[in-house]
Amino acid sequence: MKHIFSLCFLFLIISCTSDSVTALKIRDFEGAVCGDCTKVQISIPEAQDNTILCKSVNTAVREEVIELLDFAQNQTAVDIPGAIDAFTKGFRDLQEEYPEELTGWEALVTGAKSYEDPYLLTIKLDTYLFTGGAHGYGATRYLNFDKKTGAELSGIELLKDTVAFSEFAEKAFREKYEISKEAPINSTGFMFEEKQFRLPENIGLAADAIILHYNPYEVASYADGSLILEIPLEKGLAFLERPQE
Repeated sequence: MKHIFSLCFLFLIISCTSDSVTALKIRDFEGAVCGDCTKVQISIPEAQDNTILCKSVNTAVREEVIELLDFAQNQTAVDIPGAIDAFTKGFRDLQEEYPEELTGWEALVTGAKSYEDPYLLTIKLDTYLFTGGAHGYGATRYLNFDKKTGAELSGIELLKDTVAFSEFAEKAFREKYEISKEAPINSTGFMFEEKQFRLPENIGLAADAIILHYNPYEVASYADGSLILEIPLEKGLAFLERPQE
């Protein structure tokens, strides 16, 4: 009985150690209020510990926000406040050239943890950008991390066998969007390149599913919005590349 108790206690210690949760805190940034010029609201997760993983998370999230806001050819921003300033300056420079035609710009970013297990962490970022024209552009980005090494992983790097998973996902895609297996993948109006199904640029994990997220224009028109295919984890887990112990 004593040995059984010792084994159970050891298992509990190992479980608690393996299941460590990454401490994240939401941090908010806002641009200066200036009436009909620019509106910037950023609300993103910031990792709190001084580990390789946390540094990797914070760097990746920061770079995503900077890339969204500071889209000048000679990008100079190194932090989010600097990117907000660059976004505002971009508007004001254009306003000087076209004072009567320009409408206010807008940039919104919200982020949160989408998934975490002992091996992987996924952060989801939702973005919206309007810099004139008929409409703005909303997109979603999944950032995946190997918790052991801190390395950022692409969606493809999450997968053990990309070909097998792609075939599995295509069947699920056809079922969801009612495309028969004999019909061309673009037969109902989709716009897959070379008329071949392909995985999206964004693959991430949620609590109960592998998320395949096609942003607007990726395989369909803007009017169709984002296309989201969820593969239940119980079916998709076998396709995931699990980091080695």
